[in-house]
Amino acid sequence: MDDRNVPGDDHQHTLVVMRHAKSAWHTGAADHARPLNERGLRDAPAAGRVLSQLGTPIDRVLCSSALRTRQTWEGAERGGAGATAVTYHDEIYESHPGEILHLVQNLDDRVGCALVVGHYPGVALLVQGLAEGSDHPAMGQLAEKYPTSAISVLRFTGSWAQLEVGGAELIDFVSPRG
Repeated sequence: MDDRNVPGDDHQHTLVVMRHAKSAWHTGAADHARPLNERGLRDAPAAGRVLSQLGTPIDRVLCSSALRTRQTWEGAERGGAGATAVTYHDEIYESHPGEILHLVQNLDDRVGCALVVGHYPGVALLVQGLAEGSDHPAMGQLAEKYPTSAISVLRFTGSWAQLEVGGAELIDFVSPRG
């Protein structure tokens, strides 16, 4: 039996979705290898301070394999964020929300809180889709702009495998700056 899909699971999960910090554009590096710029290097630890105050520990980080997302997570750790496990995924780089959702749906239900560190527009569309119907005041802002380092916190009840469009509630949205 696959213990990820327990019928009737009423366990509450938290999904945190973060866009990478501000990256440098004129480095001559390929897009996947673009680093953070000075502002990004300041903002990533500020994001880590926000993540450290979630009230729930991060069990799993699903991070894009791109340099700027890896540097964002490293900076967040310097700011106080921590996680039980971190994995890097090519699927999050230049992905559409369905690809990210597929990774999330495959999480083990023992993961109470997961963080996705990714790219625009995938992260913005993922949050908008999952929180569709949510009455949080930031929903309108999310449709207009998902700034660098922005963090969305979503909660839902059920298994990760059951998470779908409109299945989560937006609890918080913040754009940390260092």
